[in-house]
Amino acid sequence: MQLTEAEAAFRALKSELAIRPLFHQKEPRVKAHVLVAFLGYALWVTLKHRLKRRAAIVPEPSLSGVNDARPFSPMKALALLSTLQSADIVLPTTDGRQIHLRRITEPTAEQKSLLHQLGLTLPERLKALSKCSADFSLA
Repeated sequence: MQLTEAEAAFRALKSELAIRPLFHQKEPRVKAHVLVAFLGYALWVTLKHRLKRRAAIVPEPSLSGVNDARPFSPMKALALLSTLQSADIVLPTTDGRQIHLRRITEPTAEQKSLLHQLGLTLPERLKALSKCSADFSLA
């Protein structure tokens, strides 16, 4: 059982996470590469378990009215969420200044379903940054 889990882990690292072996010349770089690969895999497994657990808790109603408790795969979840984007809107004012607003794109129905399954909500606006907020003006 442990052998199949180890093989599945390496398969996920190579295919889904696209982590390939690199031949570093210095030990700190090797350690950093192993750390990044491990963190990526840990996040992958966490996402996989969270998707499975949430699918059992929050079944999605289908168009026919029957509950479909099919969880998203981690690969599909990442592919869906990778298309969400933030945009900076720059509004010029009459006195020559600019107002910067940061907004998030509207998620599709499938993305909304995934976010609901994960128990997440997107904010209407991203947290105000000094470089991109309604209070920040450029002369």
